[in-house]
Amino acid sequence: METPLSFWIGFNTAVVVLLILDLTVLHQEPRAISVRESLLTTLVWVLLASGFGLWIMSGDMGKGLEFFTGYLIEYSLSMDNVFIFVIVFGAFQVSPENQRRVLFWGVLSAFVMRGAMIGAGVKLLEHFEWIIYLFGAYILYAGFNMLRHKKKPAVEEMRAVRVARRILPISAGSYGGRFLVRENGRPKFTLLFLVLVVIEFTDLIFALDSIPAIFGVTRDPFIVYTSNVCAVLGLRSLYFLLAGAMKSMVYLHVGLAWVLIFIGAKMLSENFFPIPTGISLAVVGGILALAVGASLFKTAGKKDAVEKS
Repeated sequence: METPLSFWIGFNTAVVVLLILDLTVLHQEPRAISVRESLLTTLVWVLLASGFGLWIMSGDMGKGLEFFTGYLIEYSLSMDNVFIFVIVFGAFQVSPENQRRVLFWGVLSAFVMRGAMIGAGVKLLEHFEWIIYLFGAYILYAGFNMLRHKKKPAVEEMRAVRVARRILPISAGSYGGRFLVRENGRPKFTLLFLVLVVIEFTDLIFALDSIPAIFGVTRDPFIVYTSNVCAVLGLRSLYFLLAGAMKSMVYLHVGLAWVLIFIGAKMLSENFFPIPTGISLAVVGGILALAVGASLFKTAGKKDAVEKS
């Protein structure tokens, strides 16, 4: 059953209103965000997404489960974005108040980019049903690749940084929270704009994993889009909440890798051994809970050893 146009308009209108509220009322002045505020904001975004999912579930239990599974997959994979954000902001020495501004515009651009990618994915699946197997194979490869590679990326070696420095006039000076300045009568982009480029490139790379993964749960474009958007909306607050704790999540990349492997295998076997959405939700949630629990147990043991010594 096709989603009514009014649902699309209503959802996107609500998103725009929330973003305007965030930019013009809640955070008018650039400033650092406290852990307490990050926790509160994260809870608000999760509650809003959960309320939306329950609304979908009230009309169609199956669609509701698909939304929550897609949301959990996208939200969990966003934690890998957080890890990269910590490295990028640290390498460019971006102040906490400017980090919030970069992430706001990064999230705004992500909506447009992900919307286009989802639209393209839906059209491909409509005309070429077999392409789901390519998606599945790619997700499976991405999962095993994540298991093998744990090396921290060097920011200056990132392709986005090298290309941007080559084609854009980048100013070497510091200009606070500005993206574009004039030097000697010539317009130049600031280092903060270069950071924004890297953040956008990073989101594009991770979207290539997460969006096909959600197609492994549902083919409904409204569910794929809304679960993606709801997860991305909470990405900024999740970053400020988890940035200091990412070093403790030593097994998180392993959990995320197995989530991708499970979804990839599900996509490849759906015509032979279909897995109900409820079971998929339980498996994904269980893998993530195990990864976080094991990480906390290991790091807590190290802290206890340090304290005893």
